[in-house]
Amino acid sequence: MEIINRIPLLGEKFPGMTVKTTHGMIKLPDDYAGKWFVLFSHPGDFTPVCTTEFVAFAKKADEFKKLNAELIGLSVDQVFAHIKWVEWIEEKLGVKIPFPVIADELGMVAKTLGMIHEAKGTNTVRAVFIVDDKGVLRLMMYYPQEVGRSIDEILRALKALQVSTQNGVALPENWPNNSLIGDKVIIPPAATEDLAKERLQKAKAGEIECFDWWFCYKKL
Repeated sequence: MEIINRIPLLGEKFPGMTVKTTHGMIKLPDDYAGKWFVLFSHPGDFTPVCTTEFVAFAKKADEFKKLNAELIGLSVDQVFAHIKWVEWIEEKLGVKIPFPVIADELGMVAKTLGMIHEAKGTNTVRAVFIVDDKGVLRLMMYYPQEVGRSIDEILRALKALQVSTQNGVALPENWPNNSLIGDKVIIPPAATEDLAKERLQKAKAGEIECFDWWFCYKKL
């Protein structure tokens, strides 16, 4: 694996790498060709906040699968620690962890993906990477070690990315529960005078809705 000197950017191909996991060796992004995947880092095994996140991810795993998306965890712990922690979660909390967890004991993956922020220590922060079915990085989130993530928000963002990709639209704040337009989607702004006039004509005909020519929306 080649370590790049900056984190990958949105719209770029996810860096190619072969990683050791609790489910064996995995080649990213190649082994997930045709699927989306959500790669998320956690600061360390056997830590309370990370345990709550793993339980939540596990309970929502089927919802990710319905969206053709796979989950992948990661921390700088060894694979033996991962295995023992996953066993502990199932034994003590009754939750089976169905997704692989990357063992990044040398921090190579974490460095490549910008997961280690020196001002926050040597462990990974809570990073999330959503990669599409063509291996392109579509979304990144970073949380500090002391604040757990919302798995519902990660699911929401994944759904929004897929709807945007499939329909060529944009999604409003908190879609599909936006306070202004509800579950409707935003039509890309008109780029010419003629298209701006056409948008308003379509709104007048009831084909779409507009606050103005630059802010039009519709029901999918």
